[in-house]
Amino acid sequence: MSLYVDEKVRDPGAVGGPRGSRLYGWLNDRYNLDGLIAFLRKKEVPITSMSFTYYFGGIALMLFAVQVVSGILLLMYYVPSADAAYESVQYITSKVRFGWLVRSVHVWSANLMILSVFIHMFTVFFMRAYRKPRELTWVSGCCLLGLSMGFGFSGYLLPWNELAFFATKVGTDMVRSVPLVGDYLLQLLRGGEDVTGTTLGRFFGLHVAILPAITSSVIIAHLLAIQRQGMSQPTEWLDQPPEQRRSMPFFPHFFLRDLLLWLVIFNVVAAMSVFWPAALGLKADPFAPAPAGIKPEWYFLSTYQVLKWLPAEIGPITGELVGMLAMGAGALLALLLPFLDRTPEGGPRKLWLDIVGISVLLYLIIMTGIGHVSH
Repeated sequence: MSLYVDEKVRDPGAVGGPRGSRLYGWLNDRYNLDGLIAFLRKKEVPITSMSFTYYFGGIALMLFAVQVVSGILLLMYYVPSADAAYESVQYITSKVRFGWLVRSVHVWSANLMILSVFIHMFTVFFMRAYRKPRELTWVSGCCLLGLSMGFGFSGYLLPWNELAFFATKVGTDMVRSVPLVGDYLLQLLRGGEDVTGTTLGRFFGLHVAILPAITSSVIIAHLLAIQRQGMSQPTEWLDQPPEQRRSMPFFPHFFLRDLLLWLVIFNVVAAMSVFWPAALGLKADPFAPAPAGIKPEWYFLSTYQVLKWLPAEIGPITGELVGMLAMGAGALLALLLPFLDRTPEGGPRKLWLDIVGISVLLYLIIMTGIGHVSH
């Protein structure tokens, strides 16, 4: 039986079915829900061998929502000061009912969100979904990847434990190597020369106010662009005769599959949080020596490992500066990719771009693995 009443006989004020209910009729009179549903039902999602990759963007969005909700719950008990931050997190994990679970969900969903964004960006690259007319959609996606990593970096310090303190100190030290403005950026991040309670306050404001506001705005712009332009049509799909091309309506078919996958992923996050709860460690002591084996989170390990391997001096400049400049140039090229590859949607693939993409992917995987096992 259809879930919807036929448009020709539907009475918005009648009772019976979601679109025949009085509530729906009341909302429809004011917000034209029929027009929105008609728009969504006209959108088609191409069905190809790579169709499963379409879901990673939605997974990242769902995990961002989990971050927001769990973050708000943690915010009710967290105290952003060097004297009380560690104790407040300890109180959350040991005294607040299910506080340990909420914190673990927050930590695991953050890691899976960044992983989902990485996978989504690489699949968009290999499917050439960044090509005209979707240049700005790619740019906003790159910005969201950077913002996601910014969330991870700023939130890492908030428990004020030993590992986070010294990892943040090492991470912010790298900013000093930026030419001309390095010292200013270091002062801006730390609020002084060293990592102190002022640094914690700045990272807290960045994590719970500035980054969420910017990220929400970019997400809205990203989603509006996707809704306006539709999903990219892969070359594999366009190469088929029109009568053989398969697709599914975005609403309700693809949308309901998305919801089902979100439920599965949320259960995965919950299971990981139960069996591998987030650890807290020791409280940070600025006067203690840095413990051995300090490393950043996994999404910064490739950068960390390369900078660790570079010599102190490369010609007249420091090795760290060379590494930072090279990575910055790579990030800029990735951001400008749609404007460098001017081939229109559905155009021929460029083998050298596939080689570059595979090389970058292998580099990230290998260097992350080496960084994980190195001492």
